[in-house]
Amino acid sequence: MDQRISLITLGVSDLAKARGFYEALGWSGAQQPDDDVCFFQAGAMVFALWASLGGHAAGGVELAYNVRSPEEVEAVLLEARHAGATIVRPGARADWGGYSGAFSDLDGHVWEVAHNPGWELLSDGSVRI
Repeated sequence: MDQRISLITLGVSDLAKARGFYEALGWSGAQQPDDDVCFFQAGAMVFALWASLGGHAAGGVELAYNVRSPEEVEAVLLEARHAGATIVRPGARADWGGYSGAFSDLDGHVWEVAHNPGWELLSDGSVRI
């Protein structure tokens, strides 16, 4: 697993209000594929607001690590398990068209490991939506 973060997701109670707040701060270019999630390009990574995050992560925050294939998702989950992580969601096809799983670190912080065929993962690990 490379030393990088692809995505930070914050769980929000009202997606429209949260998006409006960040846009009022000057953030732009939001992509909102549905009523549950909104993505902002944030330099080399992605920042997301997700109305459904609630119980999926400690403190309503989830980190993500994007990879280039479903096989790499499985390899990173195995590596995390060998390092002492708990697999909280085994790798599986996702309803959004990719493949993902998740692990929690020793303090319960959740990392999603995902292959998203709709996003570009550059050679330096940067993600582009």
